[in-house]
Amino acid sequence: MKNPVDYLASHVFEARRPRRELQPVVAYADAVQAVSQALADAEKYRYLLMRALRHHADEFAVPAATLPASPARVLPLYPEGLPMAA
Repeated sequence: MKNPVDYLASHVFEARRPRRELQPVVAYADAVQAVSQALADAEKYRYLLMRALRHHADEFAVPAATLPASPARVLPLYPEGLPMAA
């Protein structure tokens, strides 16, 4: 994964403001391009991460044959006669 600086590294140039030293500058169009590239990379990394998580979950999933035939009975947490919260 790239650092945020790596997206802008090739687009930085130095400019001098009147009576000041050189300062790093990035053009607006280059900054927009770098941000869109970073978002595309983030989407790719998200896809790869989700794929790896699904693969990992499939490896450790409990086979259906070992699950109980009927689900456990669920009891209410509160008694039936209590008024509903507003």
